[in-house]
Amino acid sequence: MSHSPRTDGIAASRLTPDQLAQNFTDLHPALDPHEAHVAADRCYFCHDAPCMTACPTSIDIPLFIRQIATGTAEAAAKTIFEQNILGGMCARVCPTETLCEEVCVREVAEGKPVEIGRLQRYATDRLMAKNVHPFDRAAPTGKRVAVVGAGPAGLSCAHRLAMKGHDVVIYDARPKPGGLNEYGIASYKSTNGFAQAEVDWLMRIGGIELRTGQTLGADVTLDGLAADYDAVFLGMGLGGVNALGLAGDDLSGAADAVSFIADLRQADDLTVLPVGRDVVVIGGGMTAVDAAVQSKLLGAQTVTIAYRRGQDRMAASVYEQELASAKGVHILTNVQPVALHGSDALEAVEFEYTEDRDGRLTGTGERIRIPADQCFRAVGQVLADTPQGIDLTGGKIAVTGAGRTSRAGVWAGGDCASGGDDLTVTAVAEGRDAAEDIHAVLME
Repeated sequence: MSHSPRTDGIAASRLTPDQLAQNFTDLHPALDPHEAHVAADRCYFCHDAPCMTACPTSIDIPLFIRQIATGTAEAAAKTIFEQNILGGMCARVCPTETLCEEVCVREVAEGKPVEIGRLQRYATDRLMAKNVHPFDRAAPTGKRVAVVGAGPAGLSCAHRLAMKGHDVVIYDARPKPGGLNEYGIASYKSTNGFAQAEVDWLMRIGGIELRTGQTLGADVTLDGLAADYDAVFLGMGLGGVNALGLAGDDLSGAADAVSFIADLRQADDLTVLPVGRDVVVIGGGMTAVDAAVQSKLLGAQTVTIAYRRGQDRMAASVYEQELASAKGVHILTNVQPVALHGSDALEAVEFEYTEDRDGRLTGTGERIRIPADQCFRAVGQVLADTPQGIDLTGGKIAVTGAGRTSRAGVWAGGDCASGGDDLTVTAVAEGRDAAEDIHAVLME
């Protein structure tokens, strides 16, 4: 097979295997022991550490960094895992630049924070490499809990419940567990099959059964789960994808960004994954950036992120935006899509310029066409199926307190539930807190 670049629309093998391997290496390489100790020595070990407050899982950051500084990285890892059992993945994908590191005293004073995320990865990787699990199960309670969704929220909830002595069965629609961590994160952020290795490690707590290929509403029902189990936790994420609802949205070359990222994550050979010559990604969040950057890394010649508001309103962090620009992605703001053009296959995307008038987004009437043979929609996701007898708010499951839904005995957390940011670390926190509440109710 020839690996020379091609210029005829959507094609595979735009780059050589060596080029692709180089492009999809770890975004942030792991620290070695010397680098970790140097990084840890920069921490002031603040008594009222703002980084802890900024962490959705409330990890004792000064403590684990002090443990690294004193040569006890495995103790540091346990400190992390006590609050965030998916601390290894969160160390790789968490937007630390807008959470813990943004409020670091070193960042405020010097413009260079302590590298909390990389230090967290250093500690968690070392303990996980031991192939032991840091926690033991409590005595069996005789209670059974169903968890729908094997993503960050479901896994976190299941692990905490198993620790408490409950038996847990996880139902997931996909063939592999991991949810967003397995299917929805850019490949350069989580390499070498880490997502599955982390799930395997987490399951070593015992007491958790995984059933894949089980979709809520089709293969299992909420009524059935509620009848068979003492409690139910819903953490299935948002399986549906918003459509543009525009002329030409069904042209060949138009697809959703979530599916593109999932295909790339599951590809064994990147040389056979096709990508366009001119790619347009519509949206302004992390998914849009991931799709755009990965298109560029696969060999697309021009990649444009098109967002309807100003760049300061993009949901993707400034760091992610700068990463996209550094990879050669053009960010076009204040444009909204009005049509996709082409005979059979996509040829161009037409946009209208926008402006804010008294807080309302309004089209100016001026239009622009951007050549494109591939267009990815990254304009948000929705619940794929509304669970039976559950109240919604804003298109998500309405929850109060630690994830309680309107239906007794049913909790929810993660992207499918109302509440915090749509982040892996937030989902972990919500799953953990719901598990604690479920345990309290079951043991009353």
